[in-house]
Amino acid sequence: MSRPPEYGIIYNWDGAPHGHHEVPQTMEQFLGSMYAPLADTQVGAHFWCIGEHVARYRSEVQETTGEHVGREYHSAHAYTFSENVLAMIERGEDAQAAAIERGHELGMHVYASVRMNDNHFAGLQVDDLATSRHGSITQMRRDHPEWVLGDGAQSDWFALSWNMAVPEVRRHRFEHVKELCERWNWDGVELDWQRHGYHLHKDYGYKLRYALTDLQRSIRQATDRIAEERGRPFYVAARVSGTLEMCKRIGYDIETWVDEGLVDILIPAASSGTDPLLDIEGFKQLTEGTDVTVYGCIYGSTDGPHVGPEDEALKQDMVLGGIASRHYAQGADGIYVFNFHSDSEYRRRLLTTMGSPDTLKGASKIYAAAHKIPRVTGEWRGAELNDRIYAEAPTPLVETMSGDGPTVTLTIADDFSSSPPESIRLRVRMEEWVVGDDVEVSWDGEFLPDAKVEYAIERSHMGDAVSGVVWQSYDLAREQVAKGQHKVKVVLRRRNPHIIPDMTLTDVELVVRYEEE
Repeated sequence: MSRPPEYGIIYNWDGAPHGHHEVPQTMEQFLGSMYAPLADTQVGAHFWCIGEHVARYRSEVQETTGEHVGREYHSAHAYTFSENVLAMIERGEDAQAAAIERGHELGMHVYASVRMNDNHFAGLQVDDLATSRHGSITQMRRDHPEWVLGDGAQSDWFALSWNMAVPEVRRHRFEHVKELCERWNWDGVELDWQRHGYHLHKDYGYKLRYALTDLQRSIRQATDRIAEERGRPFYVAARVSGTLEMCKRIGYDIETWVDEGLVDILIPAASSGTDPLLDIEGFKQLTEGTDVTVYGCIYGSTDGPHVGPEDEALKQDMVLGGIASRHYAQGADGIYVFNFHSDSEYRRRLLTTMGSPDTLKGASKIYAAAHKIPRVTGEWRGAELNDRIYAEAPTPLVETMSGDGPTVTLTIADDFSSSPPESIRLRVRMEEWVVGDDVEVSWDGEFLPDAKVEYAIERSHMGDAVSGVVWQSYDLAREQVAKGQHKVKVVLRRRNPHIIPDMTLTDVELVVRYEEE
């Protein structure tokens, strides 16, 4: 298989445009919502999610959406989405063919995106299968509770995920992918292993990696036949975990996939949310000398909660722009965006700059410490177990005998000598801070004087002039911030003795501004 084209940005649509208009949605409304965010941007490939557990077309392998629940829905959204799909089918229209045709007209490649083991079952357990009316539960899963992970899942939230060690499960997934690839004029197929990355018994991911490779290999053999019949390449992309270490633990044998030519595009990604710590460099080293390309995945949100001080949309653009720049600095061939829901205006800045390191150059951005706040109870508990394993925030700040504290590594992708910004500011955010606390910050081993401390006040309109949250910041000269890695150490020198809880370091950020926002 030849090397895939340079796509710049790969945009994954999760199928949401089917639910963007009231019933019955017209085909033009559908295509308008689908391509409004993509047209006239740096998006070179559209990965269209064709469904999870049920089909959005007449399938010989899966039940049809809506009909699988007797057209009785558990929510208004489910009604709108499924009835719009059924209206198109009843009118004799083909949404997949239309999506491919429109994408080609806009100069994009269009892939079928297949979620290999999607789990949107709201935490239901095996015992719930027989009686639950949840819209994602199909008859096949009800008939075969022994085919799901159950107690073998890493988290009980994913108990109903398929157990890919079961031959019948792999055969079913293979037949679904094969049907999709053969039926339409796609340019390729994406195997989205990270939706969701829980496929094998929690103690057997590495041991049973051959089972996932069996499915990956079988699909590749099928797509090779399609490519030969059509006389043009049919590419295979795979979205996998963000580090080679976690790929092995989950059961993705990336080395074998590359050695056997089972994949053309690798997309390192978190299972939940943006992972700034993707091992792009490791994937590039593994694929060196091959035609396999590597795209860094960015979700439609940052890896931590929004805490200001910029407004949420602006800060999100700046942080994600910084992450994209780092991916390119580590050798990424492009950027892949997931859950990047948008219209013709929202996220436009990122979709017109993230397709190349050249267009990111000179854009204001924030280089931030990676966050991981594990969810151990409630919805989506355990979703990020395999993500951001070296996250550095948030962390308690406690006094030490040797004057030490947490050290955060910030990797800067900009070369400020050739593109000088208007300002560079280092800032750290702390919670449970009070007057009398003494926090010292160093940059690459050098103590930073002249700290500026500002309260993060949410209720100034109610008269508040103080809070327990502060930003402590420092202006840096561009000569202090060369391209590459820098170490930020935060040391609690003295804690106000009247405060019982620990202070928490929640954020470490380098804010680079090229213009006033």
